[in-house]
Amino acid sequence: MQSGLIDRRAFVKAAGLTFLAALKPGALMALERADAVYASGIRRADGSFAVATVTEQGRIIDQVALPARAHGMAFSKATGKTVAFARRPGTYAMIFDPWNKEEPIVISAKDGRHFYGHGTFSPDGRLLYASENDFDNNRGIIGLYDVSNRFARIGEYETYGVGPHDMTISDDGRFLIVANGGIETHPDFGRTKLNRDHMQPSLTLIDAASGQLIEKHTLPPQYAQVSTRHVDIDAGGRVWFACQYEGPRNDLPPLIGHFAKGEDLTFIALPDDTTRALGNYVGAIAVNRAENLVGVTSPVEGASVTLDAKTGKVLKVESVPDAAGIAPASHGFAVSSYRGDFLGERSGVAWDQHIVRIKRPA
Repeated sequence: MQSGLIDRRAFVKAAGLTFLAALKPGALMALERADAVYASGIRRADGSFAVATVTEQGRIIDQVALPARAHGMAFSKATGKTVAFARRPGTYAMIFDPWNKEEPIVISAKDGRHFYGHGTFSPDGRLLYASENDFDNNRGIIGLYDVSNRFARIGEYETYGVGPHDMTISDDGRFLIVANGGIETHPDFGRTKLNRDHMQPSLTLIDAASGQLIEKHTLPPQYAQVSTRHVDIDAGGRVWFACQYEGPRNDLPPLIGHFAKGEDLTFIALPDDTTRALGNYVGAIAVNRAENLVGVTSPVEGASVTLDAKTGKVLKVESVPDAAGIAPASHGFAVSSYRGDFLGERSGVAWDQHIVRIKRPA
């Protein structure tokens, strides 16, 4: 798979496609009837990349071509717009609207930056925030993009950490929450991790209006190789985070935790066999607010784990070979795999690491 910085001209050429205008009648009808579906990056059988929309039954509705691999997705409940971010260290993001016949919008990272594969919309849908790397200065950045002006970049905030990955925003739009993985990278070295012996993982709470740091939670020294990677928020506003361990494989480090504004980090004491089932690596996390559940997946050993969000108790551990993305479903979670499984349906594609649940705006 391509790991270098993408050629922007090739991206613009490849992404200059009309998404819904090219839908087959059956697929368009399925999308029009769907209230909630999912979107995820895929790799097709021929090795090319695309974004797919998929029903709650696991059936692909349609695909739109990408010139390189995507990673995380972001969705605006206010507008219905959906974003696919390039996999680190990619420099593109593509925005499309699954319910309107509009041509996708393509944006590129600022010179000297690359995307880290994740982002989030403000609750009102007016801004897109993207996690970025100022790689020459080794600092994490949040890029600010104006939705009303075809996602023009209008500013940036610091993440107050190294190697920002996933990020989200509080329901009221006041706070940005960033998982700074603590890992130094540079596109000259592809995806190589350059500082495993002196990592600085942290979680930061940032004022969305000013970019000022509200809180920074740096992991204690004994957990310096526990890279904070992904976040989600439960119904009570508590932030759940998931980690990937960069230390010895026989260790049993904490992988999941939570915190709220004004509180210290709390790690979930997973049973040893659950930590082993996850292979010391959580690739994705999701919260099902309606059922008060937290779900995580790991491709390393191939597992999906469901927790009670109130108690942190492990409710279910399932074997999912090559487990990839996870997102809330009507009951429990939708889980995908690199082998092509999605909600029990097998497709001739490899699903990528993240899924986003998308719903038609009111």
